[in-house]
Amino acid sequence: MQSVHIMSAFDEELKYLSKRIAAMGGHAERMVEQAVAALVNADPGLAQKVINDDAVLDEGQREIDDKAIIIIAKRQPMATDLREIVGAIRISADLERVGDLGKNVAKRVVAVTDGRQPTSLFRGLEALANLALTQLKEVLDVYASRSVDKISFVRDRDDQIDAMYTSLFRELLTYMMEDPRNITPCTHLLFCAKNIERIGDHATNIAETIYYIVTGDQMPAERPKGDKTDKISLSAPLPAK
Repeated sequence: MQSVHIMSAFDEELKYLSKRIAAMGGHAERMVEQAVAALVNADPGLAQKVINDDAVLDEGQREIDDKAIIIIAKRQPMATDLREIVGAIRISADLERVGDLGKNVAKRVVAVTDGRQPTSLFRGLEALANLALTQLKEVLDVYASRSVDKISFVRDRDDQIDAMYTSLFRELLTYMMEDPRNITPCTHLLFCAKNIERIGDHATNIAETIYYIVTGDQMPAERPKGDKTDKISLSAPLPAK
C-alpha cells in the first residue's frame, strides 16, 4: 500500500511539472503576441505590460528548477522519469528565453513609433511572428500528447521562418539604403525580426527535448540551423520595393 501511495505521489509531481510547462508556454505565447501587437499598433502601454509580464516566466522557471531538484533528490528517478524531469528543466529554460525575446521586442516599441515605417514592413513582422508562434504552439501540443511521430514538421517550419526572416532582412536593408532617415527605426525593426526568428530556434530546441524525453535518443541532425543573412552582400543590388 505504501509503495502504491509513493508511486501515486510521484505521478502527481510529474504531472505538476507538465502543468507548469503548459502554463509557461501559454504565457510565453501571449507575451510574444502582445509584443508584436504593441509594435504594429504603436501601443506603448501594451508594450510595458509585456515587459512587466516577463517576471511571471522568470518565476515559473525558478519554480520548475526547484521542484525538479527536490523530486530528483527525493525519488531518485531513472530512465523515462529522469528524462521527463530533466526535460522539464530544459523546456522551461527555452520558454523563459521566448519570454525574454518578446520583452526585447516590446522594449523597442517607442523607438520604432518615433519613426513610423511602411505598413508592409509591419505586415512582414506579423507574418514572421505568426509562423514562429504557430511552430511554438504545435511543439507544445506535441509535449502535451507526447506524439513524437508528428514532430517532423518542426524543421520544415523552422526553414520557413529562416527564409521569411532573410527576406524581411533584405527588405529592411533596402529602406535603409534608400533613405538614411530610415536607418535608426529599421535597425530597431531588424532586432525585432531577429528576436522573432530566434523564437523558432527555441521551439526547435523544445521539440528536440520532447523527442529525447519520449525515445531516449537525440533527434537526427539532418540540417544546419540558421538564416541566410550572413550571405547577403551589402554591395550587391537589393530587390526593389
